[in-house]
Amino acid sequence: MRHVLTSFLALHWAIVFALLALICIDGSRGVATALGVFGATIEDSRFIDLDKFVVVAPLATALLVVSVLFFWAFVEALINDATSQGVDSVARIAFICASGVLSLIVIGGAAQGINGMFMAVAVQLAALLASYVAMLAERRSVVAAASGEGEIRAVAHGMAKAAAHNSLLSLISGRTGSNPGGER
Repeated sequence: MRHVLTSFLALHWAIVFALLALICIDGSRGVATALGVFGATIEDSRFIDLDKFVVVAPLATALLVVSVLFFWAFVEALINDATSQGVDSVARIAFICASGVLSLIVIGGAAQGINGMFMAVAVQLAALLASYVAMLAERRSVVAAASGEGEIRAVAHGMAKAAAHNSLLSLISGRTGSNPGGER
């Protein structure tokens, strides 16, 4: 069984962060537009010029790195089987980096006096958390199904082993469990 939900969510977040990075590098009001996509409104840009290279380059680079991490998780989900740990580790790193970038956006936005940054980023963080929980739930259900199948096999093997052992003991002792002739 493949990671269907995991691959879909990883691809979704890879596209979202790649588009945000692409919007950021737009020459005219790129960062302001990207923050507008988050839901923040920039009414007054008197504190900082958001189109400066010092602001655009680090933000676009961070968003692109997060996008690449999510795309890596997508590729891992496509290549690896359901019991592999590779998807979990890459997805965990991608979600941690995404949360870090969003936290830095909140800190930078609050420092510059941009209104609505906290609520906009809080919604995005909640969506990231819900996606991570959904990925974990899918992973655990796949692992539980695989281990449940193994447990059934182990129980059946143990029962067959016990039946063979009891049969062998009854043959050695000369007693049979069901004697149709009524003899000893």
